[in-house]
Amino acid sequence: MTKAEARQRIEEAGIIPAVRLSSAEDALFAAEAVASGGIPIVEVTMTVPGALRVIQELTRQNPHMIVGAGTVLELETAHRCIDGGAAFITSPGLDINIVECALKRDVLAFPGALTPTEVIAAWKAGSDFVKIFPCVQVGGPAYIKALKGPLPQVPVIAAGGVTQQTIADFILAGAAAVGIGANLIAPDAIHSREPDWIRHLAQRFTKLVKGARQATRSE
Repeated sequence: MTKAEARQRIEEAGIIPAVRLSSAEDALFAAEAVASGGIPIVEVTMTVPGALRVIQELTRQNPHMIVGAGTVLELETAHRCIDGGAAFITSPGLDINIVECALKRDVLAFPGALTPTEVIAAWKAGSDFVKIFPCVQVGGPAYIKALKGPLPQVPVIAAGGVTQQTIADFILAGAAAVGIGANLIAPDAIHSREPDWIRHLAQRFTKLVKGARQATRSE
């Protein structure tokens, strides 16, 4: 899958499920459950034990799944994740060196940013998206809308605290996509190995994104 194709599929789905779990087995289960619910995209955070192995296994077993690496804080880690098959590199903050690494290796880069200064710096560095994190804690959809006013050309991903109750508001505010963790990959569903629970949530979030986008187009 090319970089352009991966970007298009992320834009179409509008949701990036973030897997931040306590074992590689849990992460693999979560990724497959989310994909079966219609979101073949997963961000495997580096806080997952054996995260690199999870990325390698998912990309090997699911060639049509977009598997990325999250919470990437070191340049060496970025290289190892890309070598393992990661289609995107993301982090909670802005590290220009990691952005440049992703660009040189021809994978998607969406660093975290919060202030307008950080957003502009990330965009000028060549980021494909800019992840606004933590989003809810600084105003949620209202903050996204405020950023998009002067920066309409920057595709932003809202991450941090997105729920079923707020996801439509984030899309309506101008977010190109949202990052969702435990509110989509429910810890209890992981613990009890109930893929249908996660599958239902994935379908529900997808429906909410589609509804919000239709409302935007009709305005």
